[in-house]
Amino acid sequence: MTTPGTDPAIRVVLMPKDTNAHGTIFGGVILSHIDIAAAIEVRKHTAKKIVTKAMHEVVFVAPVFVGDIVSFYTSLVRTGRTSITVKVIVEAERVSHPYEYARVTEAEVVYVAIDDNRKPIPIRDEANP
Repeated sequence: MTTPGTDPAIRVVLMPKDTNAHGTIFGGVILSHIDIAAAIEVRKHTAKKIVTKAMHEVVFVAPVFVGDIVSFYTSLVRTGRTSITVKVIVEAERVSHPYEYARVTEAEVVYVAIDDNRKPIPIRDEANP
């Protein structure tokens, strides 16, 4: 399902502690991993301190089950003056059917670079764009 040769930013196996009362993985657990994966992608583009500003259009289209191997693929969408946007695609390899994959969700995550006073700062140094 993914682009051949593409490595995920992170890959995790989700466990019983991550489930809801219906036996599937909590959406919030997936959101947390999306945030981490996107932040890893941002680190490839800036060493500035960043904070999460927004996650756009997270729609869950398939469940994740205990034991599924979940991969989070990232790509840079846009770099603004103080913000950076990353796309994350989430895919689950089914524990019950190895080599069967399901697209779980995707999202765009926006980060803002901040200084020590938590004020927005340019992603790139003005002297060295």
